[in-house]
Amino acid sequence: MAGSSSTTRIPVSLGAFATLGKPSAARLVLIGIVRSVRDSLISAWRTNNRVTVDLIERLPKELWAASVPGIPRRTIRAIAAHLHNARCRWIQTLGREHGIAAPARVDQHRVTQKQLAAALKQSGKAMESLFALADESNELPTSKGYVWRNLALDLAHVVTYFIAHDAHHRGQIVMAARQTGHRLPSAVHGRLWRWR
Repeated sequence: MAGSSSTTRIPVSLGAFATLGKPSAARLVLIGIVRSVRDSLISAWRTNNRVTVDLIERLPKELWAASVPGIPRRTIRAIAAHLHNARCRWIQTLGREHGIAAPARVDQHRVTQKQLAAALKQSGKAMESLFALADESNELPTSKGYVWRNLALDLAHVVTYFIAHDAHHRGQIVMAARQTGHRLPSAVHGRLWRWR
Protein backbone atom coordinates (compact mmCIF):
# COMPACT_ATOMS: atom_id res chain seq x y z
CA MET A 1 0.00 0.00 0.00
CA ALA A 2 1.48 3.37 -1.01
CA GLY A 3 2.47 5.70 1.79
CA SER A 4 2.35 3.10 4.53
CA SER A 5 5.05 1.05 6.07
CA SER A 6 4.81 -2.31 7.68
CA THR A 7 7.16 -4.39 9.68
CA THR A 8 7.27 -8.11 9.28
CA ARG A 9 8.32 -9.85 12.45
CA ILE A 10 9.71 -13.33 12.22
CA PRO A 11 9.36 -14.95 15.62
CA VAL A 12 12.18 -17.20 16.67
CA SER A 13 10.63 -20.38 17.95
CA LEU A 14 12.77 -23.02 19.51
CA GLY A 15 9.99 -25.56 19.20
CA ALA A 16 11.01 -26.22 15.60
CA PHE A 17 14.33 -27.53 16.88
CA ALA A 18 12.86 -29.78 19.56
CA THR A 19 13.56 -33.47 19.46
CA LEU A 20 12.50 -36.33 21.64
CA GLY A 21 14.94 -36.85 24.46
CA LYS A 22 18.02 -34.64 24.45
CA PRO A 23 17.91 -31.19 22.85
CA SER A 24 19.42 -31.13 19.39
CA ALA A 25 22.69 -29.35 18.75
CA ALA A 26 20.85 -26.77 16.62
CA ARG A 27 18.41 -26.07 19.44
CA LEU A 28 21.23 -25.64 21.94
CA VAL A 29 22.96 -23.19 19.60
CA LEU A 30 19.74 -21.22 19.15
CA ILE A 31 19.12 -21.17 22.90
CA GLY A 32 22.63 -19.76 23.35
CA ILE A 33 22.01 -17.05 20.75
CA VAL A 34 18.68 -16.06 22.29
CA ARG A 35 20.22 -15.90 25.77
CA SER A 36 23.14 -13.88 24.42
CA VAL A 37 20.77 -11.36 22.81
CA ARG A 38 18.72 -11.17 26.02
CA ASP A 39 21.85 -10.67 28.13
CA SER A 40 23.11 -7.94 25.77
CA LEU A 41 19.79 -6.09 25.88
CA ILE A 42 19.64 -6.26 29.66
CA SER A 43 23.25 -5.06 29.84
CA ALA A 44 22.34 -2.09 27.63
CA TRP A 45 19.45 -1.32 29.99
CA ARG A 46 21.80 -1.40 32.99
CA THR A 47 24.10 1.08 31.26
CA ASN A 48 21.16 3.33 30.44
CA ASN A 49 19.96 3.23 34.05
CA ARG A 50 23.45 3.99 35.36
CA VAL A 51 23.67 7.03 33.06
CA THR A 52 20.24 8.26 34.18
CA VAL A 53 21.02 7.82 37.89
CA ASP A 54 24.39 9.49 37.42
CA LEU A 55 22.77 12.55 35.81
CA ILE A 56 20.25 12.88 38.65
CA GLU A 57 22.96 12.56 41.31
CA ARG A 58 25.22 15.13 39.64
CA LEU A 59 22.69 17.79 38.67
CA PRO A 60 23.54 21.11 40.31
CA LYS A 61 21.24 21.52 43.34
CA GLU A 62 19.91 24.89 42.13
CA LEU A 63 18.41 23.18 39.07
CA TRP A 64 16.32 20.64 40.93
CA ALA A 65 13.33 22.93 41.57
CA ALA A 66 13.83 25.10 38.47
CA SER A 67 10.80 25.55 36.23
CA VAL A 68 11.05 24.39 32.65
CA PRO A 69 10.94 27.42 30.32
CA GLY A 70 7.58 27.63 28.61
CA ILE A 71 6.03 25.19 31.08
CA PRO A 72 6.21 27.06 34.41
CA ARG A 73 4.29 24.42 36.38
CA ARG A 74 6.75 21.68 35.30
CA THR A 75 10.09 21.45 37.09
CA ILE A 76 13.25 19.54 36.38
CA ARG A 77 12.42 17.54 39.52
CA ALA A 78 9.05 16.60 37.97
CA ILE A 79 10.65 15.47 34.70
CA ALA A 80 13.16 13.37 36.61
CA ALA A 81 10.47 11.88 38.87
CA HIS A 82 8.44 10.98 35.78
CA LEU A 83 11.22 8.62 34.68
CA HIS A 84 10.78 6.48 37.78
CA ASN A 85 7.00 6.78 37.98
CA ALA A 86 6.52 5.79 34.34
CA ARG A 87 8.67 2.71 34.90
CA CYS A 88 6.57 1.81 37.93
CA ARG A 89 3.35 2.04 35.92
CA TRP A 90 4.78 -0.18 33.16
CA ILE A 91 6.12 -2.70 35.70
CA GLN A 92 2.67 -2.85 37.27
CA THR A 93 0.98 -3.23 33.87
CA LEU A 94 3.29 -5.86 32.40
CA GLY A 95 4.73 -7.56 35.46
CA ARG A 96 2.22 -7.66 38.28
CA GLU A 97 0.38 -10.79 37.17
CA HIS A 98 3.76 -12.47 36.63
CA GLY A 99 4.94 -11.82 40.19
CA ILE A 100 6.97 -8.63 39.71
CA ALA A 101 6.14 -5.95 42.22
CA ALA A 102 6.40 -2.34 41.14
CA PRO A 103 8.42 -0.10 43.44
CA ALA A 104 6.62 2.76 45.15
CA ARG A 105 6.17 5.88 43.08
CA VAL A 106 7.75 9.14 44.17
CA ASP A 107 6.12 12.53 44.75
CA GLN A 108 7.16 14.70 41.80
CA HIS A 109 6.82 17.83 43.95
CA ARG A 110 8.84 16.70 46.97
CA VAL A 111 11.32 13.97 46.01
CA THR A 112 14.97 14.83 46.61
CA GLN A 113 17.77 13.97 44.22
CA LYS A 114 19.11 11.38 46.65
CA GLN A 115 15.67 9.77 47.07
CA LEU A 116 15.09 9.70 43.32
CA ALA A 117 18.50 8.20 42.59
CA ALA A 118 17.70 5.37 45.02
CA ALA A 119 14.22 4.95 43.50
CA LEU A 120 15.65 4.81 39.96
CA LYS A 121 18.02 2.07 41.06
CA GLN A 122 15.02 0.11 42.41
CA SER A 123 12.89 0.61 39.31
CA GLY A 124 15.92 -0.20 37.13
CA LYS A 125 16.26 -3.58 38.89
CA ALA A 126 12.52 -4.20 38.62
CA MET A 127 12.73 -3.47 34.88
CA GLU A 128 15.49 -6.09 34.63
CA SER A 129 13.14 -8.57 36.31
CA LEU A 130 10.47 -7.64 33.79
CA PHE A 131 12.88 -8.18 30.89
CA ALA A 132 13.91 -11.54 32.36
CA LEU A 133 10.32 -12.75 31.85
CA ALA A 134 11.09 -13.05 28.14
CA ASP A 135 10.58 -16.59 26.92
CA GLU A 136 12.85 -18.57 24.65
CA SER A 137 11.56 -16.52 21.73
CA ASN A 138 12.54 -13.32 23.57
CA GLU A 139 8.89 -12.33 23.93
CA LEU A 140 7.45 -10.97 27.15
CA PRO A 141 4.29 -12.74 28.26
CA THR A 142 1.01 -10.97 27.67
CA SER A 143 -0.74 -9.34 30.58
CA LYS A 144 -4.42 -8.69 31.08
CA GLY A 145 -3.66 -5.17 32.26
CA TYR A 146 -1.89 -4.27 29.04
CA VAL A 147 -4.77 -2.82 27.06
CA TRP A 148 -3.11 0.13 25.35
CA ARG A 149 -1.00 -2.16 23.12
CA ASN A 150 1.27 0.56 21.74
CA LEU A 151 4.39 -1.53 22.32
CA ALA A 152 5.39 -4.82 20.71
CA LEU A 153 6.35 -7.28 23.43
CA ASP A 154 9.51 -8.70 21.87
CA LEU A 155 12.43 -7.90 24.15
CA ALA A 156 14.28 -5.72 21.64
CA HIS A 157 11.30 -3.40 21.23
CA VAL A 158 10.58 -3.29 24.94
CA VAL A 159 14.14 -2.49 26.03
CA THR A 160 14.76 0.09 23.31
CA TYR A 161 11.41 1.76 24.08
CA PHE A 162 12.42 2.29 27.70
CA ILE A 163 15.96 3.39 26.83
CA ALA A 164 14.51 5.91 24.36
CA HIS A 165 12.11 7.15 27.05
CA ASP A 166 14.95 7.75 29.50
CA ALA A 167 17.12 9.40 26.83
CA HIS A 168 14.28 11.71 25.77
CA HIS A 169 13.84 13.00 29.31
CA ARG A 170 17.58 13.23 29.97
CA GLY A 171 17.67 15.46 26.89
CA GLN A 172 14.81 17.57 28.25
CA ILE A 173 16.71 18.04 31.51
CA VAL A 174 19.90 19.08 29.71
CA MET A 175 17.97 21.50 27.47
CA ALA A 176 16.04 22.99 30.40
CA ALA A 177 19.32 23.51 32.26
CA ARG A 178 20.71 25.45 29.29
CA GLN A 179 17.54 27.47 28.84
CA THR A 180 17.60 28.54 32.50
CA GLY A 181 21.21 29.67 32.23
CA HIS A 182 22.62 26.65 34.08
CA ARG A 183 24.64 24.93 31.40
CA LEU A 184 25.73 21.63 32.91
CA PRO A 185 29.42 21.28 33.72
CA SER A 186 31.30 19.18 31.17
CA ALA A 187 31.99 16.61 33.91
CA VAL A 188 28.22 16.05 34.17
CA HIS A 189 27.30 16.40 30.50
CA GLY A 190 30.18 14.22 29.32
CA ARG A 191 29.10 11.35 31.55
CA LEU A 192 25.88 11.04 29.55
CA TRP A 193 27.99 9.36 26.87
CA ARG A 194 29.82 6.83 29.06
CA TRP A 195 28.20 3.73 27.66
CA ARG A 196 30.63 1.06 28.75
